[in-house]
Amino acid sequence: MKTCGLLGRKLTHSYSPMLHEAFGMGYTYGLFEVEPEDLPQFMERGNFHGLNVTIPYKKDVMSFCQDLSPTAREIGCINTIVRQPGGGLFGHNTDGTGFLAMLRQSGINPNGKKIAVLGDGGSSLTVCHVLKQQNAGEIITSSRRGKHNYDNISDHHDAQILVNTTPVGMYPDTGKTLVNLKDFPRLEGVLDLIYNPARTRVLMDAQSLGIPCIGGLPMLVGQAAAAAEIFSEGEVAASSAMGILRRRMENIVLVGMPGCGKTTIGRLLAEKLNRPLIDTDAEIEAAAGKSISKIFQAEGEDGFRQREIAVLQKYGKESGQIISTGGGCITRSENYFHLRQNGIVVFITRGITLLKREGRPLSQSQNLQNMYEARLPHYQRFADITIQNDTTPFEAVEKILEEINEATGN
Repeated sequence: MKTCGLLGRKLTHSYSPMLHEAFGMGYTYGLFEVEPEDLPQFMERGNFHGLNVTIPYKKDVMSFCQDLSPTAREIGCINTIVRQPGGGLFGHNTDGTGFLAMLRQSGINPNGKKIAVLGDGGSSLTVCHVLKQQNAGEIITSSRRGKHNYDNISDHHDAQILVNTTPVGMYPDTGKTLVNLKDFPRLEGVLDLIYNPARTRVLMDAQSLGIPCIGGLPMLVGQAAAAAEIFSEGEVAASSAMGILRRRMENIVLVGMPGCGKTTIGRLLAEKLNRPLIDTDAEIEAAAGKSISKIFQAEGEDGFRQREIAVLQKYGKESGQIISTGGGCITRSENYFHLRQNGIVVFITRGITLLKREGRPLSQSQNLQNMYEARLPHYQRFADITIQNDTTPFEAVEKILEEINEATGN
């Protein structure tokens, strides 16, 4: 069987092996983490049939290829390499195909528009190439220390489209952004090539401002499908692979009033989907070495909420989990990003008289109806899906999975 894989320096964030497995094209696919000083030896002696190439080697590997595709030669970087029958390496650029798919799916039209591109590496070269082919207007490329840099990019406040090609905001250092979108009042679209997390800070900022935006998953799938066809000389069904990837990697996050059944439903979902279950209250207790009630007694609600924020920050950026949250986590605005960056959020509702109060300090000390009415706008803001848990938890699980499958295009 042919050996293929992804070449880069740090690859713990990569979805590529799962994606190529979903293509099912008859080759093995692994991760090749290589330090810069070891790159020549790997390229000259590595036992591989095909490679995808990511940061920081998209330009460096060109010198090891005996030939390049016309597109790769024109762009000036490659992301796909295949070994020829004689042993030589042939370099392609399928990132352009992927970015074009991303652009079309977004509905953002670059024709005649001024575009600010963050980053000047290999991905930036590809993005600019495609944008020019799509008749973009002025394209401003920024870097850390160039004429146009991240400190003065806001001088181009008339930019109509913003594209992030940098790794800023990528897992595991999520929550970061290079720009304040309010500095660009004419923005009509934001594209971020990052796909993990699914929703970066800049994408969430765009959503909050009502600006059309899209993350990098369609580009990842598009370029990978094109590469897979090169590796296998067969046709790949990219759309079904995207749905599979989204369903496997997105967290399912359960929010709702204390006692609404989140823990039970979470356990059933974890068992059915063979995923880890993260019960945030249990994680808080484990870290503190004492019960929730004792945390409230010693530190008050504010102390508890700070512990809760830290736990949600830790687990919210991971992938493929079931996360059962505490009932009041939605009252802290910081948690909106933590839970939504890589998750589909499910609001579980249940009749007030059916909510359990045992072991829940706030539920025991407050009027539940008043608490629910105060929290409801927050639950609705966080939620992608709302499920009524009014029969059995098994039925609630089935409802959740039906809604998620519909949302992810199954």
